[in-house]
This record gives sequence, C-alpha cells and structure tokens, in this order.
Amino acid sequence: METFPDLGSLSDQELKDLIQQLTEEELEISYKRRILHGKIDILRAELVNRLRKKHEGGEEVITGADVDKLTDILSGRVPAGADE
Repeated sequence: METFPDLGSLSDQELKDLIQQLTEEELEISYKRRILHGKIDILRAELVNRLRKKHEGGEEVITGADVDKLTDILSGRVPAGADE
C-alpha cells in the first residue's frame, strides 16, 4: 500500500497529475470488478441450472448436512479456517 503524499509539498500540476493517475486506476479497477461480477453471475446461473435439473430428476438438492452447515454459520459456530 502506497503512502499518501504530503499534499502541501505538491505543485498544482503534480496534484492534477495525481488526480488523473488515480482516476485512471479507479476506472481500471471498476472495469475489472464489472468483469468479475459478470463471471460470478454466469457461474451462479450455471449452478442454479444444475440444481434445477437435479431437482427435476428427483435428486436431493439440499441435504441435512447443508442445513447443519447453515445452522452453524447462522449461530456463529463456523469451524476455524472456514473463512479463509
């Protein structure tokens, strides 16, 4: 993580350049974020389709183990390392 410069020591042009640099960086990060969100949406849609097909085929979609995991998560009993 870069340290923030001493603004008082920067010239007007240096401030403008820094604003431009950070604006460009923000646009790049925003673009990457939108791409990631699109990929996540595609993956979630695929998962939903697979679960729907399993359900339509008579397979169990949610098991007792899934309910137990959710109960543990909601009650704050998440195993160590599970959030990594």
